[in-house]
Amino acid sequence: MNPVKKRKSISSAKWGYVFIAPFFITYAIFQLWPLITTIYNSFFENYMVGLNQVGPNFVGLQNYVDFFTGAKGTPVYELVWNTIIMWLMGFIPQLLISLLFAYWFTNKRLNLKCTGVFKSIIYMPNLIMASAFALLMFSIFSNTETGPVNHFLISIGATTEKIDFFANSWSVRGIVAFMNFLMWFGNTTILLMAAMLGVDESLVEAADIDGCTPGQIFRHVTIPLIRPIMIYVFITSLVGGLQMFDVPQVLTRGQGLPNGTTKTLIMYLNDNLYSKNYGAAGAISVILFIVCAVCSLVVYYFFTDRSLKGAKSYSVKKKKARA
Repeated sequence: MNPVKKRKSISSAKWGYVFIAPFFITYAIFQLWPLITTIYNSFFENYMVGLNQVGPNFVGLQNYVDFFTGAKGTPVYELVWNTIIMWLMGFIPQLLISLLFAYWFTNKRLNLKCTGVFKSIIYMPNLIMASAFALLMFSIFSNTETGPVNHFLISIGATTEKIDFFANSWSVRGIVAFMNFLMWFGNTTILLMAAMLGVDESLVEAADIDGCTPGQIFRHVTIPLIRPIMIYVFITSLVGGLQMFDVPQVLTRGQGLPNGTTKTLIMYLNDNLYSKNYGAAGAISVILFIVCAVCSLVVYYFFTDRSLKGAKSYSVKKKKARA
């Protein structure tokens, strides 16, 4: 009896590693290795004095100490305050108006026409380069009588003299926040619309039959169900806000005018890179990386826990009411 020949099995598992290899190679070269070198350089004194190179000399945590104590520049609490306040001034109205627009565009009762045109219009500012947008705003709020805003205010009699919008810290912060709002609320609206379109219509109809008002349906049905996208929007906006750079950099010519009240963490980092103080720049980068990671985790767990508790408590209340 001839022995049965075993057919050699072909394993295709290795091809999976081949297909994902380009991503990991690219990540290792352009992200992981720069991150490791940044952390390494943050422990060294390495800067230029004229044409002379100082270092690299190992200084341990001295760069981190200098950053937190403000020994070589603006105190850290001022930079954090400037960054957070300008982000909040833009993000809060951005989220509220995006929720409102997303609700209008996806509400079948309203049945709005030409929603595609409106979605295209609100998304267009996101396609404009931040530097070009900043130059446009600088021209619009110019402190000359020919500036559009000043010309309008003088023509309607609201003021008799030109207003220097860039001499007041809150007006400059407001302009920066307004620009960030215009640039990103369209993108946020599209994301929230996609989330709302994924809500099961039968749940909305059931809540309507139970006698819930549109506001109650939106608060207790729609919001909990779009929670994952809301968390994503919040985290990405938070990380983007902490990394705010291009708009205030161009608008204030890199000086954080007036008196450094609009200087952000990344602008301070850029100052150290421009002066070739690589050790201090590395320390700031590492601190910012840790802050972004911690804030993202806190937001994720806080909002996830709160949203789940809210949905469960509302469900229990409805069951008790029916009983």
